[in-house]
Amino acid sequence: MPDITWEDAFCGEGASCYRIGVDGEGNSYIAVAGAEAAYLTDSAESLRQLIRDIKAGKADHLLGGG
Repeated sequence: MPDITWEDAFCGEGASCYRIGVDGEGNSYIAVAGAEAAYLTDSAESLRQLIRDIKAGKADHLLGGG
């Protein structure tokens, strides 16, 4: 596993909490808080857009919220 520095978790109302991290090479990661060993990796901008879409309610169908 790469050495990942994780940010504080983002938690929605009644939803799972997610964390975003970055490694020393600039790769970005996203994981469910508490399960950081099972993560996705992509470009930082792709992960930022994913979080923006989640916050905007565009991914509720993926999160089981609507």
